[in-house]
Amino acid sequence: MSQARADDYAQFAVARAGHLYRSACLLTAGDTHLAEDLVQETLGRLYVRWARVSRAENPAGYAQTVLTRTFLAHQRRRSSTERATDVLPEHAAEGGPGDVPLRLTLLQALAGLPAKDRAVVVLRYWEDRSVEETADALNSSSAAVRTRCTRALGRLRALLGEDLGEYATS
Repeated sequence: MSQARADDYAQFAVARAGHLYRSACLLTAGDTHLAEDLVQETLGRLYVRWARVSRAENPAGYAQTVLTRTFLAHQRRRSSTERATDVLPEHAAEGGPGDVPLRLTLLQALAGLPAKDRAVVVLRYWEDRSVEETADALNSSSAAVRTRCTRALGRLRALLGEDLGEYATS
């Protein structure tokens, strides 16, 4: 890879890494360690194909698609369900930014969704992608995305209840 192309990739990676990490955190329902691994693997895959990716119409969208597909591939692996049990959960710092109870509740609800449902919700509502873009990212049809989205939102409503206001004040 030429130095100019390597510099171009480095600029892209620095600019997009934070956004990819936030998306990965949502996909993994708050598992920050797995999110870091997914972002690292995504950036590695982009580096290998940077000559083609940099010519794409939307490299950022391409990166999100690679992240989503990497997450789904990870979920299909049998070892992806292993969890450490001897580690105490981390506690949020007092007075931190945002509404911590609401965020934790939403992450817990996302964790209750199957991986593909979680991916659809993150792509459609966090990434603000269209149904067609989401379908392309998931190698699925638009109708399947709409159906999965409706079911996922129904599951989230069942888990969270109709009124999220009670979580915001907890």
